[in-house]
Amino acid sequence: SASAALTQSSSAAAQSISIAVPSAPSSLTSSLPVPSQQPLPPVQAWCPSPIFCAGALLQTVDLAQLYTDSKTFVDKPTIFSPNVTLADFAQLGGMNATVGNLTLFVETDFGGEGLELVPLDLGSNFTASPAFLKGIADPLVKAWAQTVHGYWAQLIRTTNTSAICDGLTCTSSLIPLNNTLVVPGGRFREQYYWDSFWIVEGLLQSELYAVAKATLENFMDELDRFGFIPNGGRLYYLNRSQPPLFVQMLHTYVQATNDTSILARALPLAETELAWWQTNRSTTVRSPSTNTTYTVYQYRVNNTAPRPESYLEDYQTANAAGLQTPLPAGEAEQLYAELASGAETGWDYSSRWCKQPFLGNISDNDPALRTLNVRGVVPVDLNSMLANAHLMLAGLYNISGAMQGASGAGGAGNGTAQEVHTQKGEELGRAVLDLMWDEERVAFYDWNLTANARGDVFSAAHYYPFWNNIIPPSLLSNATRLRQAFGTLNLMLDMYNGSVPVTFLNTGLQWDFPNAWPPHQYIILRALQNMPSNITFLPLLTDYTPDLPTAFSLLPANQTGVSSASALPLQGFQVGGNVSTNVNAGRGWLSAGINGTAGWRDALQLEVAQRYVDAAFCSWYSTGGSIPGELAQLSAADLNVTGSTPASTGVMFEKFNATDVDAAGGGGEYTVQAGFGWTNGVLLWVVSEFRQQLKPPVCPTLIISNSTS
Repeated sequence: SASAALTQSSSAAAQSISIAVPSAPSSLTSSLPVPSQQPLPPVQAWCPSPIFCAGALLQTVDLAQLYTDSKTFVDKPTIFSPNVTLADFAQLGGMNATVGNLTLFVETDFGGEGLELVPLDLGSNFTASPAFLKGIADPLVKAWAQTVHGYWAQLIRTTNTSAICDGLTCTSSLIPLNNTLVVPGGRFREQYYWDSFWIVEGLLQSELYAVAKATLENFMDELDRFGFIPNGGRLYYLNRSQPPLFVQMLHTYVQATNDTSILARALPLAETELAWWQTNRSTTVRSPSTNTTYTVYQYRVNNTAPRPESYLEDYQTANAAGLQTPLPAGEAEQLYAELASGAETGWDYSSRWCKQPFLGNISDNDPALRTLNVRGVVPVDLNSMLANAHLMLAGLYNISGAMQGASGAGGAGNGTAQEVHTQKGEELGRAVLDLMWDEERVAFYDWNLTANARGDVFSAAHYYPFWNNIIPPSLLSNATRLRQAFGTLNLMLDMYNGSVPVTFLNTGLQWDFPNAWPPHQYIILRALQNMPSNITFLPLLTDYTPDLPTAFSLLPANQTGVSSASALPLQGFQVGGNVSTNVNAGRGWLSAGINGTAGWRDALQLEVAQRYVDAAFCSWYSTGGSIPGELAQLSAADLNVTGSTPASTGVMFEKFNATDVDAAGGGGEYTVQAGFGWTNGVLLWVVSEFRQQLKPPVCPTLIISNSTS
């Protein structure tokens, strides 16, 4: 049976799971006053609400710590008009209110969070067995992929028109959308920008073409209304965007469906999107090596207050929470801009952005975040995505022009636009190669404006240029050098049992080690697919099994950004820590790449794909997952180790742990989230792409830690 291929699985420690249900305040009767407050930050012109944006009410509620997550409060609509709500707050004494009075105020004057959006029953529009399932060789992988396919029903939303506030009788932070949408899950209860790229990939595999198109239509509505695509569907996101993947989504949709009718509206709005980045996020850099001046792009948000959805965390970072002295007002405002800019990157937060990533304790309101320098960085991933966006847009103009020509409508204007975007994409690609490619280290790094040089942190951003077809010419003519460019990936897979981590740096920030994120597994796989088969025939570069220092020495000098093999974080096997055995030993893909029966590209591709399937499956299985007739649920005693029960049904986590195959990732300013849109989307894409080669998942033996045994 399929279950015979499995061993018991769990995390050594229970994971905290956030589910999107209305939250109750954490205190009901406290007569304690709200802690003394620093002066209010300036009112933000882009976020004028006196309830959901920086101001006395929001700061007071957040400092009272009524909820464990700051986002909970700002997602609650008011029950009464804004004026009545503000008057009720003033009657409590405003910023001098007690915690108990604030609790009653929120219970009386605010509704449940997220109630403006409700699940949508797709009915006959949902295909139970989409075509991609037919080619999956392994029966367990097939059954589980079909299970995950069914999870879209938990994430697809429509607007509850009866709960939408008009701004007069009640008010809300929600940006209402006109079409069906897909939420990531957990605290992320609205549509998000870059999450949607991987959601759309999964929707297309699931043949939910109308939902994928609705996602694009929602973004087009936002481009029409705001002139850009906000981070997410809340008014408190209106000062920032996220990694720009609209054109890529559009291109993917058209390629999958041949629905070119969308282009008439989409192409002008794609121009709007790219023009916003040009106007608001571009800068110029002169290359020290070629003396060429390039227009490049940054994440750079104008903001002088804590983010409303993370108000308490930002406030504590600036005001020390007892760790250091509060920052002066001017320095705090600069920090708030850095925090918002970090959120715009999607990587909030990472050692990539910190001048001193190891300063202080490991936590997300740690003093290390005071050293954020996002606005001093030209990110390699951002510029790679925008370069390819221009080239993809040129391709879409070509499709549109051909369509118009066939209809007799003519397409001369499209030809001009195609040339313009081809030129812009190629110019930005040259900038990425000149500024961010390091020939000696054989890797891509961010450009640091302060140092006027490439940075030192090796991260998953290295793979974004390869994903976007920006490949250094020196690699295309040298099989050995091309293999070296993926040497650190090879080493990570040798060293750790799970998916590929973001960096080697264990800072406690969620976009660092040991976290492994679904989008990065996709990007790495796409990058590997773009490598030409005629120069990827060599065997794998490293084999960790005999000797880590020797394997480390095979990498290009300084590629990892870590000084020596002894400085690398290791895979643990201790009880109460991580898995007890190397579950990936004997999986076959890496060994085939070592003995030469497969080239390094194919070996790495299949290993990354298998690791991702294993990580997503094992963490789901250890939290109660089962498949009727195919896979029995773990015992109640086993489930107890992960804090699950027989009533649990399995969790799809937003991120994973590179050293523990059945554990969710951790760190950051909120608990690990369940759902999860991009996890599901990447899983369905991976299974479809590697359907014939994937093996049944193998999960590590359940371990009960010493503290609970």
